[in-house]
Amino acid sequence: MALTDWQQLHGTHFSGSRVLVTGGAGFIGSHLTEALIDLGAEVVVLDDLSGGDVVNFESYKDRAGERLRFVEGSILDAGLLNGLVEGCRYVFHQAALGSVPRSVELPVKYHDANATGTLNVLEAARAADVERVMFAASSSAYGDSEVLPKVETMPVLPRSPYAANKVYAEALMRGYACSYGMDTACLRYFNIFGPRQNANSAYAAVIAAFAKDLLDGEHPTIFGDGEQSRDFTFVDNAVHANLLAARSESKIEGEVMNVACGERVTVNQLAATMAGLYGRPDLTPMHKDERAGDVKHSLADLGLIRSMIGYEPLVGFEAGLAPTCEWYKAEKDGA
Repeated sequence: MALTDWQQLHGTHFSGSRVLVTGGAGFIGSHLTEALIDLGAEVVVLDDLSGGDVVNFESYKDRAGERLRFVEGSILDAGLLNGLVEGCRYVFHQAALGSVPRSVELPVKYHDANATGTLNVLEAARAADVERVMFAASSSAYGDSEVLPKVETMPVLPRSPYAANKVYAEALMRGYACSYGMDTACLRYFNIFGPRQNANSAYAAVIAAFAKDLLDGEHPTIFGDGEQSRDFTFVDNAVHANLLAARSESKIEGEVMNVACGERVTVNQLAATMAGLYGRPDLTPMHKDERAGDVKHSLADLGLIRSMIGYEPLVGFEAGLAPTCEWYKAEKDGA
């Protein structure tokens, strides 16, 4: 349910191109896959369904027809990757194990999927002479620096295994771009939200978790005092950044670029706004102890991504939050 007319923005650039989307059955990946289908691309999706679901294709699989091929499998299967990337112009690497707190519990599993898996993707892309690889990087790389907004030239200060995995993968992207003929781009996502984000996990992102609680008539849980702030970014903005990066006529050479709205909202503000949207202002938050690895504040500087690939946020926080809340309600009503 994109709020964006992708053809108006991106024309025929992707028409007829074969692309691979790793993690394409997941939240962000399925939105990116949908946009690419609507832009005329032939899309191969590789996903192990550990975080994704084929139900995410339902709204567009009919119009995709034979231009959408789904393969259930892992980016840790190098042989499978090599076969799927053959003939692809672009690779959009969205596959990863998410969640900072879960990475603290399972550091080796996270390293295998997020670090070794990314190396496998790059090796497969290199062997297939892919034009460019777009990587889903993370704002968690900035750590808990008090400097705001976050600028890409700041030192990386990962506070969790997940963040460290993403920083390692960024370095790989730059190293491959500078060593081989294939170009790469690192897109540092800031708190992406929207329809299809899983609310049924103990590690659910905050907007998804709040939606589930409020719709169940429960008080949402905030870890910490709630004054931590985030640059909440509607999913169409992440899709747009990926498409712009792929289309860039200039080499990107593994450059890291922030993907966000450049606005800051506290978790307390978020809880109050969502309670209002659901007509349940009585469901005030419960507070628990802060979680290990969480950062206090997050706000992106967008100067670099504007200058490099012409990115501007398409959908602001409030414009994206209302339809997202509507989607969670429709999902619950239809369950």
